[in-house]
Amino acid sequence: MISEQWGELKQRICQTVGPNNFRNWIEPLEFADVVDGVATFAVPTTFLGNYVSQHYGELILYQIARADPRVRKIDFRVTASSRSRPRQASAAHDPARSDNPLHSAPLDERFRFDSFVVGKPNHLGHAAARRVAEGGAATFNPLFLYGGVGLGKTHLMQAIAWELVEKRPGMNILYLSAEQFMYRFVQALRDRKIMDFKQMFRSVDVLMVDDVQFIAGKDSTQEEFFHTFNALVDQNKQIVISAECAPGDIARLEDRIKSRLQCGLVVDLHPTDYELRLGILQTRVEHHSLQHPDLEIEPGVLEFLAHRINTNVRVLEGALTRLFAFASLVGKPITQDLTQDCLADMLRSFERKVSIEEIKRKVADHYNIRLSDMVGPKRTRCYARPRQVAMYLCKQLTSRSLPEIGRSFGGRDHTTVMHGVRRIGELRSKDAEIADDLELLRRALEG
Repeated sequence: MISEQWGELKQRICQTVGPNNFRNWIEPLEFADVVDGVATFAVPTTFLGNYVSQHYGELILYQIARADPRVRKIDFRVTASSRSRPRQASAAHDPARSDNPLHSAPLDERFRFDSFVVGKPNHLGHAAARRVAEGGAATFNPLFLYGGVGLGKTHLMQAIAWELVEKRPGMNILYLSAEQFMYRFVQALRDRKIMDFKQMFRSVDVLMVDDVQFIAGKDSTQEEFFHTFNALVDQNKQIVISAECAPGDIARLEDRIKSRLQCGLVVDLHPTDYELRLGILQTRVEHHSLQHPDLEIEPGVLEFLAHRINTNVRVLEGALTRLFAFASLVGKPITQDLTQDCLADMLRSFERKVSIEEIKRKVADHYNIRLSDMVGPKRTRCYARPRQVAMYLCKQLTSRSLPEIGRSFGGRDHTTVMHGVRRIGELRSKDAEIADDLELLRRALEG
């Protein structure tokens, strides 16, 4: 009987999806019965049932069918008993609104303030996130965090959510990605429950939306996001947003939304510097050593990694995780030689470092213009276009900030660089000649 085996099956599923996903999405499921080859589960909300069906349905069906081959399908139904049972959610909700529970996206236990390493590139972002996490009146609304992959946007947002959930249990905290916002909106339209959707999102105390660039170009979702944003700001409710780039640089995002996003505090999370990368590595080693006191790392290894792997924190942490695993499996201390053997493929990808000066020279040669004209004041197209191409490549191939790039191009300000980068990005998809030039220059620079 599936009812007798469900506990064991859940543990198998947990091994596949991991403890966080299991706690938030699988554990709330209550097995009901099997009728005509359909296994039915009771769920607390329609959204949870839809989410589980979409992301874990095949896995659950596979495990159940192994135990009972007659089962060919699974179904999820919202029942009164499951709705009233408290769910171990990632974020708290106000008991006074328990008829409308707010299910946040799962929060990662690793992403808390005490595990966030602060340095010059992320100091302002960290300070602003801390202020929001105090849960007082909205000082700046919204808080908009932007930066490349692995620079700490999601970490800071989840740290805010964790802090508020634990310190302010009476607040409604809703954290989710822009993709999930769109998914819930589409589901509400499909189920004819758009008023429930509006009520849910506009009754929160803090709304946190990750990767907002995802809704760009999706007209209906942008429309609903705009009205939700305005409604919450009018109530002085806190909004926290993250994206890959500044609001004004998000292509196909409506101008009125860009304007709203720029009305609060916009914080650029810069690429990590050497000191910050080293601090992150030292912190991770300290945490790992608590569970593995026999860990041995030769002096200089962390400094070596901080110098060589300089793109983003995720790559850096991935390298360290691989080192830990490799050293444990072979039963050896982490030495410089072991590090180079274990991470040979990763280290090779970071061997070639491109400088702004090299990019300028290559582009000037490619377009047959003088380097002095590249950085000079001339604005005619034959000089302006190569200059914009060079700025675009500097942004893509180096970790330099927009102001730094601007200074190297005759003291231009960052808005000029931003315009040039955006213009070449637009032309790349329309102009085959520009696309070919960029590809040719990139290969020459990275080769």
